[in-house]
Amino acid sequence: MMAEAVLIDLFGLKLNSQKSCHQLLLKTLNAVKVHHAAKAKFLCIMCCSNITCEMDDTHDTWELETNNELSTILREFETVSNPSMAATLYTVKQKIDEKDLSRIKIIVPIHRKTLIKAFIDQLFTDVYNFEFEDLQLTLKGNPLKQYTEINTITSQGLEVIQNEIETYLRSLPALKGELNIITSPLISDNFIHGFTTRTGGISYIPTLSSFNLFSSSKRRDPKTDHASDIWIMGKKEPESYDGITTNERGVTIAALGADCIPIVFADSVRKACGVAHSGWKGTLLGVAMATVNAMVSEYGCSLEDIIVVLGPSIGPCCFTLPRESAKAFHDLDPECVHLFNSSNPYVDIRKATRILLERGGILPQNIQDHNQDLELCTSCHPDKFFSHVRDGLNFGTQIGFISIRE
Repeated sequence: MMAEAVLIDLFGLKLNSQKSCHQLLLKTLNAVKVHHAAKAKFLCIMCCSNITCEMDDTHDTWELETNNELSTILREFETVSNPSMAATLYTVKQKIDEKDLSRIKIIVPIHRKTLIKAFIDQLFTDVYNFEFEDLQLTLKGNPLKQYTEINTITSQGLEVIQNEIETYLRSLPALKGELNIITSPLISDNFIHGFTTRTGGISYIPTLSSFNLFSSSKRRDPKTDHASDIWIMGKKEPESYDGITTNERGVTIAALGADCIPIVFADSVRKACGVAHSGWKGTLLGVAMATVNAMVSEYGCSLEDIIVVLGPSIGPCCFTLPRESAKAFHDLDPECVHLFNSSNPYVDIRKATRILLERGGILPQNIQDHNQDLELCTSCHPDKFFSHVRDGLNFGTQIGFISIRE
């Protein structure tokens, strides 16, 4: 693998003399420069605010920038200096993402390799390809300070790492404005529910900024199937599904939406709820009524008691389908399609969803698909919502969520 980014981990490294500090750094940095400078687009040193060099029982502090001999070569490296490993790696990730790099080599002391890998597993997805090289801690037969190698991370150690990352991420300021949750007056206070927007999070990649709530191992920031299968919580989880129902208190369920409709269902009589992800295929396959039917059969809900709220989605102003696909919506109701005789008619998946719900027995007044920001087109409002149609493959995602109060 030809690395696009090379990271040298000097985080918390302690050496046995100032001379050894200089020798180790010069050797390492020169080797990296020789082997990677021509191809790599990002050369980086990761460290604390300084490097401690131990001399017998005394401690002298030597900062990278103060040594004249190293100053020239250091100009070819970017230094990321933070008090915690979580902050350091997150800063490095931002810089890597800004340059759209994915092939990364980390030169790391062997005693820290397992630890670094544990942090990387929490902060990076499978989009990135990592290669590790041992940072040699011996120069001309003179071993530097010895460290105990960590071969495994215990569950307690992993929890410490996760807590460090969570604490750091929580300390970051919100981007693109404050957190904004859209709610519906139709859903009673027996439930906690809402629909997220794109503001108030910390995602910094332009199409994901800032409150992206979909994580995938195939994207830079960790499944729905665009069908109509439903997972009834408490039963075996299907391999894929686009709806969830539950009557368990204190459990939050959520459906994704980035042009597709996140739908929330609530029955305050039987204390049951559901969510569904409804794209155009799922709409035609009846995912909304499949969720309703699951609530009726599993929890004894009555159709007249079920409230259905459609979250923000793409509108007929921006959503087109090939005429052969749009025909199914036209057959459902001609009002669901505009410019049907064109090669790519405009389709109203929200109107189609309402029609199918009403035909299935949901009372018209118990369906909310307008009001506040719910009816805004996700593609037309980049300041408020993520959109697959507008932003392409690396799109962010809103959610609709609900839980029964404990």
